[in-house]
Amino acid sequence: MAVLSQRSAKQNATAIHDSRGDRIFSIFNYLFLTVILVLVLYPLIYVLSASFSEPAAVTAGEVVLWPVRPTLIGYEKIFEHPAIMQGFANSVFYAVVGSTVNVVMTMLAAYPLSRKDLPGRRFLTAFFFFPMLFSGGLIPFFLVVRDLGLLNTRWALILPTALSVWNLMIAISFIRTSIPEELLEAAQLDGCNDFQYLLRIILPLSGPIIAVLFLFYGVWHWNQYFYALIFLNTKDLFPLQLIMREILVFNQLDLSMLSDIRQMAIQQGLKEQLKFTVLVVSSLPVMLIYPLVQKYFVTGITLGAVKG
Repeated sequence: MAVLSQRSAKQNATAIHDSRGDRIFSIFNYLFLTVILVLVLYPLIYVLSASFSEPAAVTAGEVVLWPVRPTLIGYEKIFEHPAIMQGFANSVFYAVVGSTVNVVMTMLAAYPLSRKDLPGRRFLTAFFFFPMLFSGGLIPFFLVVRDLGLLNTRWALILPTALSVWNLMIAISFIRTSIPEELLEAAQLDGCNDFQYLLRIILPLSGPIIAVLFLFYGVWHWNQYFYALIFLNTKDLFPLQLIMREILVFNQLDLSMLSDIRQMAIQQGLKEQLKFTVLVVSSLPVMLIYPLVQKYFVTGITLGAVKG
């Protein structure tokens, strides 16, 4: 006990105390970060509270922080709306299928470009990276999609954006820095060819970066609406974000399509509340998936970073 007391006394004596200026800086720093947190968090809380509040309370501006006269009518009508549910299903398809195509293409390109013995590696690397710096523009892009016969099809939102060069750079950096070259030599001695090495060694060891790529591509597919706006004409193919655009920007929510609420059409509050409800429904999948891959996100970014 005496030894412990002496050690604690020495630690207290040698501890570095913050100066008065440091304490003042820390106080203002915490206050500033608290203000930023409130400014970012309050709109999210307001949208969530408005989606659970009574429509009349939303229209009257009674919702400030917490739900006013809580109700689930907004969510009930959202799930009865055929266009919103179709858009939700389309967004799930684009996110899942599109992300899978993106990750497969990215890993197939990243593995050979990470090999130092690849013939013409510098030329191929420049071939991939050049379009990231110089693009032909939107009109040539549209003409290519049209000539390929992809207009007004689901593949118009998947195949033209099958590879992101930025994500390809991250994957190449991960493979180069995280997977030793000695594994390739050992696999070749065991008679393993390049495809077997990719499937049996590279991909199992690339779990963190694959999770990161799925997150990046999935969020992009879930949120994107611009390509759907210019490539799609049929509403049955519209993603949820494009349906939301019509509701939020053009206020095109046809209440007659909602069953059993014709008598409520005079209540403008219902239409206003449904806007907040659609925002919550569209954001919920990403918010639920992100915590599951967050640890891989941090690991993949740090391991795939350039080490000096």
